Amino acid sequence: MKIVIIGASGTVGQAVTEELSHRHEVIRVGRTKGDHQVDITSQASVQALFEKIGPVDAIVSASGGLHFGPLATMTDSEFNQGLQDKLLGQVRLALTGQHYLNEGGSITLISGIVAHEPIAQGVNATTVNVALEGFVRAAACELPRGIRINLISPTVLTESAEAYDGFFPGFASVPAATVAQAYRRSVEGVQSGRVYKVGY
Repeated sequence: MKIVIIGASGTVGQAVTEELSHRHEVIRVGRTKGDHQVDITSQASVQALFEKIGPVDAIVSASGGLHFGPLATMTDSEFNQGLQDKLLGQVRLALTGQHYLNEGGSITLISGIVAHEPIAQGVNATTVNVALEGFVRAAACELPRGIRINLISPTVLTESAEAYDGFFPGFASVPAATVAQAYRRSVEGVQSGRVYKVGY
């Protein structure tokens, strides 16, 4: 398969690239690195990316920024960061990318454990991740030509646990390589509209 991975230089993206590149042609995409660059907050940028790449068999996202901070001081502008980046950015990849997928192709997006287990200063993250789950479940009912869509929802990564120290008290972590297996399941499997929880 020909697979485009957005966010390929990140911790999850690198693990997914490593996992899938053994069996497939992988195109690495990042904001500033990779075979191609894209700004998922820009429709023009996303459109240009798919125009350059052409038809693919799978679209994989391991990308999306969020705002973490206390609700008491959060502004609508700060809250909007996650809406425009991780939520609408990934929705944009799906809405635009569906037209560049071959028949029977797939889309895999990413959310996270805070959709189900809220944390302090994570209101934006919880909102965005829950919304992504809803989008994937509904989109799976309408995608044509046998196209599938799934969502990967990991707990905190082992590789990132120290950076997020204090945000996830008592949460068990999982290695990025384990998360990559869920991506493989989504890309190479047959299910659609699924939320694959990893580590919880």
